[in-house]
Amino acid sequence: MDANQTVMWQNVDTCRYVPTLCHVSRTDLKRVLSFAQRRGSVTRREVAAAGIHTQAISRLVRDGALERVSRGRYRLPNAPVSEQHGLVLVSAAVPHGVLCLLSALSFHEIGTQLPHEVWIAIDRRSRRPSLQYPPLRVVRFGGKSLSDGIERHRVEGQTLSVYCVAKTLADLFKYRNKIGLDVALEALREAWRNRQFKMDDLQRYARMCRVQQVMKPYLEALVA
Repeated sequence: MDANQTVMWQNVDTCRYVPTLCHVSRTDLKRVLSFAQRRGSVTRREVAAAGIHTQAISRLVRDGALERVSRGRYRLPNAPVSEQHGLVLVSAAVPHGVLCLLSALSFHEIGTQLPHEVWIAIDRRSRRPSLQYPPLRVVRFGGKSLSDGIERHRVEGQTLSVYCVAKTLADLFKYRNKIGLDVALEALREAWRNRQFKMDDLQRYARMCRVQQVMKPYLEALVA
């Protein structure tokens, strides 16, 4: 190989590592902002799926038109934030998970618990989610314990999967040693007083969670 060939190959190797700058059109920038406004937030994956280069997000962040709220997720700086914002972030990051136990109680506005972690149920075989913020408390369910009793609600443009009140109450008694029997009883009494569940539904979920006998004396006292 002569000297000219050597220089040529060196130049090729150099070019291989130079990042390619992408031109982002104003139309693409407007489309990204429209996604964020309509959905409450937008991810790099969603932008790429729409055929828009993800540099559009980087440019909008640099210009102050978007702000980063979690890894790979962005929103408008003036976007309204609900009390369930932490639940929204977790639901977006863990779409296969279901909000449960203390987080489900908080969502349904039952009891006095203010969890500093987001409680989320995932399949026993699923990998534990990696999320820096907000902090997670992961519970592993299987079969119907995972799939039954799920409600879906739209908050900040994101779909939240959360267990219904009756399923949540049964789960609380199942995990009473971790959460506290007093928490389960407080939630049971308040939800019954506010007519937030039907007794038939609660008994069905109690059988599913194998806590029917545990709950029986408390349910009898409730309706006495």
